[in-house]
Amino acid sequence: MDPSERERARQRDAHLGARSKGDPPGRADVIASWRRVSAAGVDPGGRPRIAPLDEAEVQRRRTHHGLDRITSELTPYLQSVVDGGHLVVVTDADGHVLWRMGRPGVRRFADDLGFVPGSEWTEGNVGTNAIGTALVLGEPVHIQGSEHFVESHARWGCSAAPLRDPWTDEVVGVVDISGPRTAMHPSVLATAAMASRLASMELLERHRRSLEELRTGSGHVLTRVSSPAAVVDRAGHVAATSGLLTQRRVALPDDLQPGVVHLAGLGDVVVEPLPGGWLLRGGPAEGPLAPRAVLDLTAEPSIEVVAESGAWTRRLTPRHAELLLALVGAGDTGLNAAALADEVFADPSRVVTVRAEMSRLRRVLGGLLLARPYRVAPTVDLEVRWPASGTQLLPGASAPVVIRARGALARA
Repeated sequence: MDPSERERARQRDAHLGARSKGDPPGRADVIASWRRVSAAGVDPGGRPRIAPLDEAEVQRRRTHHGLDRITSELTPYLQSVVDGGHLVVVTDADGHVLWRMGRPGVRRFADDLGFVPGSEWTEGNVGTNAIGTALVLGEPVHIQGSEHFVESHARWGCSAAPLRDPWTDEVVGVVDISGPRTAMHPSVLATAAMASRLASMELLERHRRSLEELRTGSGHVLTRVSSPAAVVDRAGHVAATSGLLTQRRVALPDDLQPGVVHLAGLGDVVVEPLPGGWLLRGGPAEGPLAPRAVLDLTAEPSIEVVAESGAWTRRLTPRHAELLLALVGAGDTGLNAAALADEVFADPSRVVTVRAEMSRLRRVLGGLLLARPYRVAPTVDLEVRWPASGTQLLPGASAPVVIRARGALARA
């Protein structure tokens, strides 16, 4: 054991044995992490306490925030690190391992510690490690040897950097480079940090393209509005404005709904949903404020949203039509993922599939739908347009909610 590692091991033993008064010598960020994981009850001689996620949930998390596309961009850049005998790992913001790349030898090394897809590598689960510490601090970190809290991890050296979405300033994951302690060097941290910056640049470019699409697709809405107004994306970035905003971004509440909303710096504004964003209207509200939506099931399913500024229509997949039908029937109380899965698949265990489909549907309909539980926003007047007979309702669908609706139409 080299002198530096002996000193790290001594500091760790001093902390675990409480043999020193005050703080033991060493890095402040590592000592702070030791305190956090001690308070969480992590066993320094134990193994990870949380079972890995199943494959379906791992896949769902891979697509969230576009992490799958980010990883495909980073893979060529990090191939030289893999060829050098290191393990590259990408996690989500909860510390769950979504991808890992490495040669067979280092993958077996990782398997021994439970460092597998779906496993959770946060401080509260496995102790001090670069992934958990990077998530807590929100900045690059290098953890070497016995700076790890859990004893079995002292064979590792790890460098990690958070993947930050510059559009929302949200940490969406972590890129980590790990390997046997003797093969690691702190300079690897620079590689992890560079990978993080590349990922952030890719996310930023995608958001800019989406904002431009919103500007092109809905900027004409402003011509229909006599009062000052603006079109913003779901993060509050301004796509187009006609006298309402001078700044490039407005702070939006997480639970924003259509209707009259008080926004900091703007006062009361009228909020209307748009595909991919919102229309904000200033001035006095005239006429009905609540948008009206029509779920048309008379032929190919579609939804039309009618607001004071105009109307827009989107076609729906049969699955999305089934989900909306279930939510309409649930009313203001809504449904959780398990209940929705039972309504659509007759299987309450298929919550992963339901969450993925609802995520896609909410990207289309925005604030028309709320979550926790899933429900139609109470400020939206949603009408269902039914076919003439039950046999014409979503032909080929076998969802329990559709079968019940066909029966009701037949009785009517």
